[in-house]
Amino acid sequence: VQLQASGRGLVQAGGSLRLSCAASGRTFSTYDMGWFRQAPGEEREFVAAISWSGAYTYYADSVKGRFSISRDNAKNTVYLQMNGLKPEDTALYYCAAGSVRSEPRMYGYWGQGTLVTVSS
Repeated sequence: VQLQASGRGLVQAGGSLRLSCAASGRTFSTYDMGWFRQAPGEEREFVAAISWSGAYTYYADSVKGRFSISRDNAKNTVYLQMNGLKPEDTALYYCAAGSVRSEPRMYGYWGQGTLVTVSS
């Protein structure tokens, strides 16, 4: 599966942004999906994940209550709605396919990063 992330932007603290990740291939609906982020000089960190059916979602503590992951299997797309953004959310955001785990090595497919910048 090939993944294409979009929705990059510059927002003020407290603002909102929605990222999308479009997947190619007819098997998208069978993949668990995740979002990760990586700030300059930092390791890639888990943000959120969603099961193949959308029935189960998982979040990092740092984004719980502010971010929401969802998917539309008919559109082969997974979303990350980000509300209450903070400057520390600034990072390259990546979508990935293959797991709901928090470890990047559990995911077999990655999209390119999309930049989110939050100003204070």
